[in-house]
Amino acid sequence: MNRKSFALARTLPRAAFSALLLVLIALQPARASEPEVQTIWRLLDYVAVDYPGAVSGGKIVSAAEYAEMTEFAAQVEGRLKRLPQKTAKPQLLARAAALRQSIAAKSAPATVEEQSRGLADALLSSYPVPLAPRSAPDLARGAKLYTENCAICHGATGAGNGPGAAQLDPPPIAFTDRGRARERSLFALYQVITQGLEGTSMASFGDLPDADRWALSFYVGSFAYPESTRSAGRQIWEKDPAGRAAIPDLAGLVGKTPAKLADELGEDKAGPLTAFLRRQPDVVIQKPAGSLALSRQRLEASLKAYAAGDHNTASDLALSAYLDGFEPVEPVLAARDPDLMASIEMAMGHLRSAIGKRRPVAEVEAANAEVARLFVEAEAALAPEQASASSSFLGAFGVLLREGLEALLIVIAMMAFLRKTGRTDVMAYVHGGWVSALAVGALTWFVATYFIGISGASRELTEGFGSLFAAIILISVGIWMHGKSNAEAWQRYIKEKISAALSRRSAWFLFGLTFLVVYREVFETILFYAALWAQGNGGALLAGAASAAGLLALIAWAMLRYSARLPITQFFSWSAALIAILAVVLAGKGIGGLQEAGLLGVTPITGFPRITMLGIYPTAQTILAQLAAAIILAAGFWLNRAKTPRRA
Repeated sequence: MNRKSFALARTLPRAAFSALLLVLIALQPARASEPEVQTIWRLLDYVAVDYPGAVSGGKIVSAAEYAEMTEFAAQVEGRLKRLPQKTAKPQLLARAAALRQSIAAKSAPATVEEQSRGLADALLSSYPVPLAPRSAPDLARGAKLYTENCAICHGATGAGNGPGAAQLDPPPIAFTDRGRARERSLFALYQVITQGLEGTSMASFGDLPDADRWALSFYVGSFAYPESTRSAGRQIWEKDPAGRAAIPDLAGLVGKTPAKLADELGEDKAGPLTAFLRRQPDVVIQKPAGSLALSRQRLEASLKAYAAGDHNTASDLALSAYLDGFEPVEPVLAARDPDLMASIEMAMGHLRSAIGKRRPVAEVEAANAEVARLFVEAEAALAPEQASASSSFLGAFGVLLREGLEALLIVIAMMAFLRKTGRTDVMAYVHGGWVSALAVGALTWFVATYFIGISGASRELTEGFGSLFAAIILISVGIWMHGKSNAEAWQRYIKEKISAALSRRSAWFLFGLTFLVVYREVFETILFYAALWAQGNGGALLAGAASAAGLLALIAWAMLRYSARLPITQFFSWSAALIAILAVVLAGKGIGGLQEAGLLGVTPITGFPRITMLGIYPTAQTILAQLAAAIILAAGFWLNRAKTPRRA
């Protein structure tokens, strides 16, 4: 190995670990800003609800309330500036500045409320955060928690007259105040319970489990809507289609204020329906039926924003329709109808491209309608009756075989290289890499299942960056291995000097590369299997996974056995070719993942084939990335051949 090769070998471990660190961090950016987004939303909700108590008729009616409104508006603007950069961020800041100016000008309460609500909705569209509990809250648990923690200040009935209320300034909120309650959503109550309220004695209960905080929110949110109207609300829910349409799911229930519901249904229906649903939220939970309601809502909102000239918001909403609505059901659809899934991804790419290029409204509307049409087909394919033991088996078998084969080829190539060069003593680093990847993958599944949710954007960023980093490293390794295949005189040198070449740093590099490659595939497999498991047929799924694992083991055995018979020159040549192909594949997959996460633009190429397993997608960016990788590899191979005579 010459000096340049030694330098490369010394720097590769650092690059590998840096890449690994960045891949793991890729899970975090959306979640890191989540508390900040929730705080901003809560401040906006508070301004919308409380501003009428500060200003009336263009005059200040409460100096303390007005000072609070001014402070909150300034906080909103300051906190928005600290959020990660997105295309909609400048517009959000402009709207925050307009809100602050309206408060300074003592504008009408209706104006300030409209600005606050509009900014809050735009904030959640651009920086989505969890808006609903994972399951129906336990109202009995909520009542117990309220008695233990809240009744001393807010009173047993929520009227704000508890034994400790007299010592508090400002006094505790009366949850029975109907005028105030109709302007506050359950999500807003959840935010206050979670983070507390600055300037008041309302402390944070963030140390309570998430389910407990939601239970408290629902219990508290029912005080202003008497039990006596619950029966009427049930009748509305069961017999009035408009009522069901207004609250399509649990997210709709916790996010919509009673005032907004009254605008849609009328006050005579909104009150009883709220009383019923807040006491029996389980009725709005849809069983897993492949519903794409959220995607439809985001698509509709995206089209409205585009027609209104708000292109940035339209782009963010279209991306959210894919990441937050379609992405969770993608694994199941991929197992049942991969062609339809590919068509939806392509149609979503066309829609985002049309929005990004500021195409005419009619063209964007047509692209939007095509996606909506495909969603109808997807919902039919995702219906529970379509789930079968055979589809679960084939889905589990295909996913593990596809994802496992990519990682297996690279790991086996490294193991064969060590055996061929007599360095089996370093084999433990390779085994440690893939075993650690499996262990971290299991931890990822556990954390994602029981503690946090992995967003679509985090998933695509992890896969995208992981693929690109692996591709960059494999290009370097492929060119190095090809150089050894072209210099027969070097074979004795390689055998003699392999101990120096494989220093401790290089051994850790093998560990890092193995971990990176395998974890990327494990991460995606976990997400697919979690979605398939939720559809039932667990036995068939496990059988499919076991069958795929058995086939992968057979392939690994055959590769190791056959590679041992190859002459070392031919081994290097074939290994270089295999690694070069995998580098090109991962380059395409990396760019494709970043496109789906919205980090890169999409330029569709009509008629171009889509071969996911080879990383081939019908977009200009992915094709150019693969061409660039192929050109770099070809140039490296050519230079290796050009230097062969001098080395000989």
